[in-house]
Amino acid sequence: MRPIRVVIVDDDALVRRALRVFLEDADDIEVVAEAPDGIAGVALVEQQRPDIVLLDMQMPRMGGVQAAHEIVRTVPNARILAITTFGSIDMILPMLRAGASGYLLKDAEPEAIIDAVRLVHAGAAALSAAITARLIEAAQTGGVETTDEFPDGHLLSEREHETLLQLALGRSNAEIARSIHASESTVKTHVSSIMAKWRVNNRVQIIIRAARGGLVRFD
Repeated sequence: MRPIRVVIVDDDALVRRALRVFLEDADDIEVVAEAPDGIAGVALVEQQRPDIVLLDMQMPRMGGVQAAHEIVRTVPNARILAITTFGSIDMILPMLRAGASGYLLKDAEPEAIIDAVRLVHAGAAALSAAITARLIEAAQTGGVETTDEFPDGHLLSEREHETLLQLALGRSNAEIARSIHASESTVKTHVSSIMAKWRVNNRVQIIIRAARGGLVRFD
């Protein structure tokens, strides 16, 4: 089976080295390139076409949010996993809105980062417990800037709603497919339909929107 191909984009050489060392200890992950800033990172992603981009937030020349926008525009199949020291909601949301599929803090254990790479590659969202708690609190108290009104045509089918509940549990396409007794391609269709109906760009935004609208709760 082909390994998960990863590009690391971080301005700290020691961080890049540490990430490479423990990621490559995993048999199913291959680090194909590193970059010290957003501009170089976008260029490498366009060249290497990786599965996953580990992306820092604050870097010289081009920061993580702008780099994420460029990567989503030019290499939409590359999934972005933000990994940073910044855990405030005003740092998290711009990265998620730019298209990141996950957000971790750099103090996460190596095993947690490896698991997050695998989760995002499998089509799930990957958020650390601390980040999830901040997002849900912000969503349920109005800290996330979304309208209380869903767009026209927002109502989900029964199967889409089942898929939504599974997404809120952080499950991958394969896990959702097993749970609702459907194929992975059908699950992908349901997820795409929810994003289109709710006018959001990724799974994390689906979960935020659902929490803000009271469709799921995280007690």
